[in-house]
Amino acid sequence: MGLAWTSMGGSALYIETQGITRGLDSDGKRRGGGTLKTTGQMGDVMKESTQIAYTVARARLADIDPTNSYFDDTDIHMHVPEGATPKDGPSAGVTMVTAMLSLATDKPIKSDLAMTGEVSLTGKVLAVGGIKEKTMAARRAGIKTIILPEDCRRDWDELPEYLKDGLDIQFASDYSSVYDVAFGR
Repeated sequence: MGLAWTSMGGSALYIETQGITRGLDSDGKRRGGGTLKTTGQMGDVMKESTQIAYTVARARLADIDPTNSYFDDTDIHMHVPEGATPKDGPSAGVTMVTAMLSLATDKPIKSDLAMTGEVSLTGKVLAVGGIKEKTMAARRAGIKTIILPEDCRRDWDELPEYLKDGLDIQFASDYSSVYDVAFGR
């Protein structure tokens, strides 16, 4: 689950992914595969984040399991529900990468986990705003663990104790740290 800033105190941001495996042609080779389709009311910045997340997920999968050809053989459909709510901004990057890797590796993500952070093409986790509002959203959703960008540590430290109590906060400067927390390594 991702976390989004809103004027109403933040909200949970759900990212859905579905793989579509293409059939074989007459030569036994896959038809299609390797494309990303996105839906949901996303602004330009968030659409750009989906493309970056797809590239990072492909690169990370090659590091995790070089024999896994999931992204080559499968088209990915990523949907950000609640179409009536416009969504824009880069903070869902780490959530998108995680959703795609969960699909490609067939590994579930911890159910009490939420995260926020922009991801760069090289997998760096970049700072985002709205940490207070996103923490409030996580608490409302019953989240126990939150992954935040390392560069947002100061924002976290400045939060009132009643918002931080009972939460396990993990800071990440690189996507590999996010992966380890999300998939329990």
